[in-house]
Formats: sequence, structure tokens, C-alpha cells
Amino acid sequence: MNGKTNEEWLVLVDQALAGNGEALETLVQAMQETVFNFSLRMLGSFADAEDAAQEILLKVITHLADFRRESAFGTWVFSIAANHLKDYKKHMFAAHPLSFEFYGADIEHAKISGIPDLTQDVDKALLAEELKLSCTNVMLQCLDPESRCIFILGTMFKVDSRMAGDILGMTAEAYRQRLSRTRRKMADFLSAYCGEYGQGKCHCRDRLNYAIQSHRLQPDCLPYTAVKTVPMETMVEVKTAMESIDDLSQQFTFCKAYASPETLRQSIEAFLASSLAGAVKRP
Repeated sequence: MNGKTNEEWLVLVDQALAGNGEALETLVQAMQETVFNFSLRMLGSFADAEDAAQEILLKVITHLADFRRESAFGTWVFSIAANHLKDYKKHMFAAHPLSFEFYGADIEHAKISGIPDLTQDVDKALLAEELKLSCTNVMLQCLDPESRCIFILGTMFKVDSRMAGDILGMTAEAYRQRLSRTRRKMADFLSAYCGEYGQGKCHCRDRLNYAIQSHRLQPDCLPYTAVKTVPMETMVEVKTAMESIDDLSQQFTFCKAYASPETLRQSIEAFLASSLAGAVKRP
């Protein structure tokens, strides 16, 4: 979360617990992009990610006094977020989970020809980019919640094995093994089916009208291409992790980082300005 040392985080935590509103705001601003992007990858849609990120940030704020410093501050925040997101039941895919088998069958058997032009004169290259980014993000929903969490921590955030193990309650070696298997599963699927990132026959430009017809793409609402991206370094201190240096590293270039919505920032600022902000003080 923006490269501060743990000692610097602890100073801010102490100041926030002493009632320093500026320190608390600094903590929240530093966490916001990381928590939002973690939520987006875990849940698959911007709307669900914004709701979950707000809940996680409020949980961190109101439980700041419970941080016992047995781990780094960043590990503690990731742990809260991971536990919240793995059990999150309010997102659109909770009631209708996806699978690689479903995704593969859809690619193989979908009738994409003969559909009228539904693109509403929106630039087709833009729509294809939106579909690609959306599809690859939603594809993460084919993983079970813990495997998804492992993949995101290791591939997007490049969290080192020890820290990831602490976050997920497993040994570093168990984490490395799970990450390797999950990355291989994702890479195999992309290679077999996806023509954008692998050798498959599925190309976004050929499926635009099918995606619009099936409500997977809305020409008047393009969140992935409309929102600005942010450098990963502004969110997290990227460490050189042994599990991230392999022949799969370039196959997951869809793991971009996005700026969190302005409405999320406004809601958190409103909370900080309220009397509830006093709840972070030491008991």
C-alpha cells in the first residue's frame, strides 16, 4: 500500500488511535485503491467491488484498536479484506457461480453469427477492449473463493509467500503450491480457449453482438475502458516473490489496477467526518 515501511504505518496507526483525523485519513487513502482492486478481482463487477470495499474500509477503521501488531499493518488489512471477500454473499455471482466448464462450453457452442448489429454505433475496437477486460476479470469467478484469493495475491499484488501465508492462514510452502496449481489452471484455460491471451478461437471482436444480446456488454456503460488505470506501485509495495518469476508471468497482463470510484472516496470521507470516527480510539 504505496510503499511505506511498517514502522511508518505504525506511527500513523498510533496517531489515528490518539484521535488524529489527518493520520486516519492518510491511512484510509493509502488503503483505498488496494482494497477496491482486491474487491474487484474477487467479486467481478465494479458495483459489487465498491460496496464491498466500503464495508472493508469501514471495518478497518472501526477495528483499528484491535490491531495487535503481531503482523505487519499491510498483512492485517489484507487479512481483513480476504476474510470479508471470501465469504461475501451479496455479489452477482454468489447465487450463480461460474466454472471453467461453463465458460469453455459457452465459447465452443455459442451461436455468435446471425445476430443483428447491436453496437449502437459505438467504436467496435473500444467495445472489444471492454469485453476483453470484463471477460478476463469475470473468468476469475470460475475459481473457488480461496483459489481466487491466492491467485490475486500472487499474480496481481505479487505478495511474497510468507505474507500471503499469514493472510490466508497457511504455510508459505502450501501457498506456493496452491498458487502454482491455480496459475497453471488459469493459463491452460486461456491457452485453450482465448484468442486474445492464448491460442484459442475466441476473439472479443467476433462476440460483441452476442455479448450485448446476452447482457454481458452494454455499449452505453463501459466501466473498464472508462475508468483510469493507476500504477500498481501506488497501491502496493511490489516485492520480488519467488513464485511470480516463471514462464506464466506474462500471461496475466489483464491484471491492471483501476482508480477507485469517486463515490467510494466520498462515502468514506463522510464517515470520517462523522462522530463515528471516534470509534477508532483506544478503549
